[in-house]
Formats: sequence, structure tokens, C-alpha cells
Amino acid sequence: MMASSSASASSSSANNSYEIPWVEKYRPTKVADVVGNEDAVSRLQVIARDGNLPNLILTGPPGTGKTTSILALAHELLGANSKEAVLELNASDDRGIDVVRNKIKMFAQKKVTLPPGRHKIVILDEADSMTSGAQQALRRTMEIYSNSTRFALACNTSSKIIEPIQSRCALVRFSRLSDQEILGRLMIVIEAEKVPYVAEGLEAIIFTADGDMRQALNNLQATFSGFCFVNQENVFKVCDQPHPLHVKNMVRNILEGKFDDACAGLKQLYNLGYSPTDIITTLFRIIKNYDMAEYLKLEFMKETGFAHMRICDGVGSLLQLCGLLAKLSLVRETAKAV
Repeated sequence: MMASSSASASSSSANNSYEIPWVEKYRPTKVADVVGNEDAVSRLQVIARDGNLPNLILTGPPGTGKTTSILALAHELLGANSKEAVLELNASDDRGIDVVRNKIKMFAQKKVTLPPGRHKIVILDEADSMTSGAQQALRRTMEIYSNSTRFALACNTSSKIIEPIQSRCALVRFSRLSDQEILGRLMIVIEAEKVPYVAEGLEAIIFTADGDMRQALNNLQATFSGFCFVNQENVFKVCDQPHPLHVKNMVRNILEGKFDDACAGLKQLYNLGYSPTDIITTLFRIIKNYDMAEYLKLEFMKETGFAHMRICDGVGSLLQLCGLLAKLSLVRETAKAV
């Protein structure tokens, strides 16, 4: 009996040690608490206050608050009724023509008592991955049940939503978050979780996140869980991106005319197993912020863009990346001659 009670105690303590991800733990429950995109958030706040939600398309890069905003809006509009008056379908769910014709239609027909000016809400997350047929089937349903049901579609690319649905919806655009906005929310989480850190560690997290709040919080939690201390080295170990200092040295070597040294640095990164896409993306961001002549910066960015296009077409070899460095060196020599 004693053994079983001690076993249950140890299992309960083990369960307590498992934390929910910080992305979920600190997800805002009110529209006003959503970070960044002030214009979009203020529009949604007016809807949350006055009711009468229109059909919406929320579009923008991942991790900018689209799903969070629409869930918070649904929670504010419907309160206690949100469980039975909200249908959420994600890309991981089956969302073919049959689901639109049956599940969504059945939900739209369902009688739910709501306060005046409030409607049932169908949330279709990652709507740009719905098939064209399913989107076509949605057109008529949106019109027939507009008195009782409103639709909110979240997507990364609004152009993948068919025109007839776009014309039935109000478009709300989300953009990448600024470094300052991400830093503000990171500091709140760091204080709440008592995370030890240095300023360079936070800079590294913001650099790797590139305007994606979800990525920033996940990187912070992963670094804290793995190393219990957030510094630059630990962050780049966890995120496994090419270290910006190595890439910066490559750019400096090119500007100083040391082509062989730049190639040696590139080969070292390539041999560590980083994909050409990772290397060239980091290279682009370093060039964008590097202190060099405006003409050189523009030419460097142009050549990097062409190389990235070729890599996306499938030509991701070391030769291609070395060719890019050669092009950059040629641009620098031309500028020097002029």
C-alpha cells in the first residue's frame, strides 16, 4: 500500500514538472493584448466592442498573431457561448468538399441563442491550403447563412483564396513584428519565468525569429530548457542557424579583397551541415544591415537574390555559393575601379 501511494506521488510530481509551451501559456485572451499590427488590432477591437462581425480574411506571415486575434475576438464576442457557437477547423483537419457541405453546413443550421448583434463563428485556419473545390462549396454557404453565421479565414497568402470568397470578406493584413515589439513581449515572459539572460542572447533570439513571435518564444523556451541560460552561443546551438559572426566575417573578407578566406569560411559552414538556403538567408540579412557604401549594398543584395532564386530552383551546391562570393568580389572590384 505504501509503495503504491509513493508511486502515485512521484507520478503526480512528474506530471507537475511538464509545462505547457510558453506560446500557449502566454497567448493573449483579449484582442487589445495582441502585440504589434496596431491598425489591424484596432479594427478588431471595434468589432469586439460593437459586435456585428463581418466575414473576415486575416492574412500575413506566420507567428504574427492572426489565429490569436480571431480566437480572442471570438472569446470577447461570445463569452460563455464560445464553446458551442464557434467551429474551428485547422489545416490538420479534413476540410474537403464533404466537410464544407456537411459539417460546416450543419453547424450553420444549428440553433444557438446569442445576444443581439452576435453571430456563430466558423474559424478556418490555414485557409490557403483548402482545395479549390472546397472553397467553391463555401461560397453559397457563406451567403445563405449570413444572418446567423460569420466566417473568419486565416491564411499566409490571400491570393490562394479564390476571388469570389475574397469579395465576400473584409481583408485584415498582418505584417512581421518589429524587433522592439518582440523584445517587449520576451521581457514579460522572462520576468514571469525568471529566465537568466544576457543582452546578446536576446539579440540572437530576435535575429533568429525574424519578426515571428511564435518562433521567438519557442527559441527562448528551448534555450532555457536546454542550457538554463540565454546567451548568444546557446541560442545559436538550439536554433541551429549559421552564426551571424561567421557570415559577417565572410562579407568583411570580400570587402577587403580576401576571396580565399571568404571561400574557406563558406566551406566551413557548408561542411557543418547547414543548408544553402540557411546560409544565403543569413547572408542576405547580414548584407542588409552591414555598414558599406549604398551602391555596393544594392549590388550585393541583387546578386544574393539571384543566387537564392537558383537555390530555390534546386541548384544548392557549394559551387553555386562560391560563385556568389566570386560575383560579390567582382562587384567590389568594379566599384573600386570606378
